[in-house]
Amino acid sequence: MGEPAGIGPEVALAAWHALGGKIGKRTLKLVGDAKALRDIPANVLIESHALGAPVRMGHADPANTHAVVDAIDTAVAMAMQGAAGAVVTAPIHKASLLQGGFEFAGHTEYLQKITEAPRAVMMLAGGGLRVVPLTIHIAVSEVPRRISEVAIVETGEIILRALKRDFGIAKPRLAISGLNPHAGEDGEIGREERDIIAPAVKALSAEGIVLGPLPADTMFHEEARARYDAALCMYHDQALIPLKTLAFWDGVNVTLGLPIVRTSPDHGTALDIAGKGKADPRSMIAAIKMAADIADARFGK
Repeated sequence: MGEPAGIGPEVALAAWHALGGKIGKRTLKLVGDAKALRDIPANVLIESHALGAPVRMGHADPANTHAVVDAIDTAVAMAMQGAAGAVVTAPIHKASLLQGGFEFAGHTEYLQKITEAPRAVMMLAGGGLRVVPLTIHIAVSEVPRRISEVAIVETGEIILRALKRDFGIAKPRLAISGLNPHAGEDGEIGREERDIIAPAVKALSAEGIVLGPLPADTMFHEEARARYDAALCMYHDQALIPLKTLAFWDGVNVTLGLPIVRTSPDHGTALDIAGKGKADPRSMIAAIKMAADIADARFGK
């Protein structure tokens, strides 16, 4: 369901209709409150906790935090129990949830907690590009302190395993960016590349083809992208700006490292257009298709 006052329910319903209620041999179910997910057959809706306040389109209400979170919990529990092949989440409104008592920066961090995963990794895919930010929803000023060789190695291992298992790439290639301009200019513009990132690249080379640290400003043009299957970047915008430039309307968020399959559209709640019939469901449709493809790769069609 996602944020009921945003475009999540709208694009979920539009995707359900566009796909005819199924993807391959898998049926599509919608999880949430019936007042948010209107006009669908009763056997399609899996009801979770009821909304705490009436929905005013375009106005996220912290009183609905419990309902938003319970919809996530319900869907994840089904996937953990084997009753669902994958979970596709609609966007949540983080500020509203935080005001309502939610203690996590976003879906990724919460899914790691409730599935008890050692590390959850956010991958964005679309436009022939897959990117992973090492650090996610933190201030840019905090990024250098959060980068470590262990974090890069653990994240890189998860990416390489996912490329093999979930994306069917037998010999995956991973590119790893630097943090500083020109990847540090051999220590002249920062030492993170020499002291942290380069040793991590060396350690990961035993797991597959790993390139880096690479200057972030030259690793996303067409010829450069042909050299790797996924890119690990040091912070949020370093990864998401190229992805959203190439695939703004059909990018997909995939959470790696979980015991379940989870994807989501790569956009927010868009409160400014919610309820106006302007929401584009392409990213949600792409997220559903990718979730089905990964589920087929893991569990068989």
